[in-house]
Amino acid sequence: MKKNSIDNRIDYSLILPVFLLLIIGVVAIYVSVHHDYPNKLGIVMVQQAAWLVLGVVISFVVMLFPTKFLWRITPILYLFGLCLMVMPLIFYSPSLYASTGAKNWVTINNMTLFQPSEFMKLSYILMLARALVVFQQKKEDEGLSADFRLLGLMSLITAPVLFLLFLQKDLGTALVFMAIFAGLVLVSGVSWKIILSVLGLAVTAVTVFLVIFLMPNGKEFLNDIGMDTYQINRISAWLNPFEYADTVTFQQAQGLIAIGSGGLLGKGFNQIELAIPVRESDMIFTVIAENFGFLGSSVVLGLYLLLIYRMVRVTFESNNRFYTYISTGFIMMILFHIFENIGAAVGILPLTGIPLPFISQGGSAMISNLIGVGLVLSMAYQNNLAEEKQMQSQLRRSWR
Repeated sequence: MKKNSIDNRIDYSLILPVFLLLIIGVVAIYVSVHHDYPNKLGIVMVQQAAWLVLGVVISFVVMLFPTKFLWRITPILYLFGLCLMVMPLIFYSPSLYASTGAKNWVTINNMTLFQPSEFMKLSYILMLARALVVFQQKKEDEGLSADFRLLGLMSLITAPVLFLLFLQKDLGTALVFMAIFAGLVLVSGVSWKIILSVLGLAVTAVTVFLVIFLMPNGKEFLNDIGMDTYQINRISAWLNPFEYADTVTFQQAQGLIAIGSGGLLGKGFNQIELAIPVRESDMIFTVIAENFGFLGSSVVLGLYLLLIYRMVRVTFESNNRFYTYISTGFIMMILFHIFENIGAAVGILPLTGIPLPFISQGGSAMISNLIGVGLVLSMAYQNNLAEEKQMQSQLRRSWR
């Protein structure tokens, strides 16, 4: 009989792709900073290493959280997350706000500390998961009326988050929360009549927006009704990346050229020829494509696919609805990050400033993503623990 221990309850097949992605991230950040900020290379690499260690430690602690404890602290984490999201509206960098158009980072005494919305994503997932379980336990009737009440409850939890993101002018992060919301709606049992109707309205709204945007005076009209100039520029850069390659679309145009120049096998380690703004963060995929080509980029996508597959497997193996919803929310969050970041880098989506999970430089997103992995590992840990208890119970009965 296999000896029961913490080691036997850890899902290493889930940890492996994360570990490899972290290694790739460190290499890509080194290349990027070595070329763009060589005088800051040591500081950046030490900071990144510190964030990785901190994230891994917290992830391991979260993995050991008992289910009841996680359930009890969820409302506290949600309220705490909302309080943190108020901070960037008060403590922000005017220069950073001028360059990005968003107040989403906490900056005190010219020191940029963290991005609260990254941690709010996990608190939001936990709160939605808890609300879904409570609602389904108390649901007394079936049909569309119950579905609308559930959507109302989920919207009530979502509204304060989106309102604070609106004040921060952080559209990219708001889209992540909407992706999480959509993913949990899909698995919550809401009628497809409602889902398809909302999807139809969303497609219509996007179509109307693009038609207005492409009209001769469409950009001016959108700016007049409140759309920020930097958001208009990002959409323009997405639609015509080479039309204004010397100004607003410089980042996208350079990124596309860098990706294409990598070819099949890439130029080799630490070979960078083009200048790309914030290459170490939002455009980190261009570093991988330029250095390691299509083959290296495919390896990264393969590792993400393996990670998603393992998380889905763990989710299917769980009999706990609370964990199932948590895992679903985190999977949607990671999927959206991957799709948006790489999609923007290759030109099929507009840039939104969303980092590439486990690879982009930065502390808030890195630690948040690793904590999310810890939550999924906790589900696998509890699954294995439940199996051990069941086996022990069967063994005791067989000796009677």
